[in-house]
Amino acid sequence: MGEKVVAGQFDLSDRQRYREKLQRCLTGLERLLAEKRFDRPKNLMGLEIELNLVGADGMPKMLNAQVLERIASRDFQTELAMFNLEVNIAPHRLGGRVFDRLAEEIRTSLAYADRKAGEVDAGIAMIGILPTLDRDDLVSSNLSAVDRYALLNEQIVAARGEDFTLDIEGVERLTCTSKSIAPEAACTSVQLHLQVTPDRFADVWNAAQAVTAAQIAVGANAPFLFGRELWRESRPPLFQQSTDTRPPELQAQGVRPRTWFGERWVTSAYDLFEENRRYFPALLPICDDEDPLDVLDAGGVPSLSELVLHNGTVYRWNRPVYDIADGVPHLRVENRVLPAGPTVTDVIANAAFYYGVVRALAEEPRPVWTRMPFEAAAANFEAACRHGIDARFEWPRRGRLGGTTEVDAAVLVRDELLPLAEAGLDAWGVEPADRDLYLGVIEERCRRRANGASWQAATFHRALEAGLSREAALAATTRRYVELMREGEPVHLWPVGFPEPVPLS
Repeated sequence: MGEKVVAGQFDLSDRQRYREKLQRCLTGLERLLAEKRFDRPKNLMGLEIELNLVGADGMPKMLNAQVLERIASRDFQTELAMFNLEVNIAPHRLGGRVFDRLAEEIRTSLAYADRKAGEVDAGIAMIGILPTLDRDDLVSSNLSAVDRYALLNEQIVAARGEDFTLDIEGVERLTCTSKSIAPEAACTSVQLHLQVTPDRFADVWNAAQAVTAAQIAVGANAPFLFGRELWRESRPPLFQQSTDTRPPELQAQGVRPRTWFGERWVTSAYDLFEENRRYFPALLPICDDEDPLDVLDAGGVPSLSELVLHNGTVYRWNRPVYDIADGVPHLRVENRVLPAGPTVTDVIANAAFYYGVVRALAEEPRPVWTRMPFEAAAANFEAACRHGIDARFEWPRRGRLGGTTEVDAAVLVRDELLPLAEAGLDAWGVEPADRDLYLGVIEERCRRRANGASWQAATFHRALEAGLSREAALAATTRRYVELMREGEPVHLWPVGFPEPVPLS
């Protein structure tokens, strides 16, 4: 497989062979599910955070290879572009003081990485999209020197057959083209993993889909791209457009994008993997030698490597994950909705809210997905990305009336979802002190109608009013953001603007 990835040459039979192998993997997954071969419940969660490298001037630094060499830890890995890193936090069991422990681990890791980055005059920034990124930063020559990124870029470009078009209209409008997938590297996210048993998977995934909009409303942190103020959370439209293998004609036909919210509530993890095979051509048709059905017949556990690889090239906001730990297969829901940042406390608050509310919604006797059309969940997600904390959602009415009604996002989170999250964290066995601290951060964001995106936008406009140029205002906003991020107070406590006098460069 490694040699094939490096070579990157696929002949005309490779995709057909891969499609057939993918079907055998699906049959293998079906057997694993039917034979109940999956791990028992463990209440395990995991966390990944994508990061940016910036200089003291707030501009991106293309130095991830040098920084990673100095960090020298397997917890830190390269990401798509040279100004990106990723930190992986070891799995934790949900319960007790788990969120305080996570916060301490992340603070320690990020402080160490920041010190090492400082040796090459860079620093760590935890943010959804770095406001100072320019189109010239996001070109193929700035992709990390990793074979899989070069091959993925090559295959997505070949599938599309023409330049990528970015066209995002929010507060302002951005239109431009790109010859590579490099603009996708602007999107830096937090991924939340939750290990689930097969019989609970559909309920957890459906619950996660239903609350993506609420996650974005309270957590939006990416209002700028290429000097334009766009959506409050601009990552989703950017991610979709910068990896879109569909030219306009296929979009007009209704062909599904690879960055996909989905189109239905599901009844099994199998549904999602089967959709992947049915709707999305292989980008990396790399076959290994394992026959999953032979492995199953021999009593073993198949790697299902083609299914796993293909799944990694379909960019769902809640992705199913098949994995093996200590020889035992398991399933996870990977929540990919949230932007990075602003602070460790904010990241952990977002995580606590998610794990709590998903647990509670998944166990309701009349689940929200039986009372709300899937199209409403998708529309809510877009509304949250566009408007952030000020979004309005379609949501099921409480009580016996039935149907849905329009509700203010902050009110929904504060009055309905936060009590559910509290009950969910209690069900996980989380200590009340941990629960109250981190859910209290979400409550304060709702009360003040403040999140990372609102702070960035307000501070940027304060800089413009003080006479700074647009470029200088974005740089000043970024520098102030990094300063407050390092101080560590949650974003709802950040003062808008700058200490006097306003920096002019």
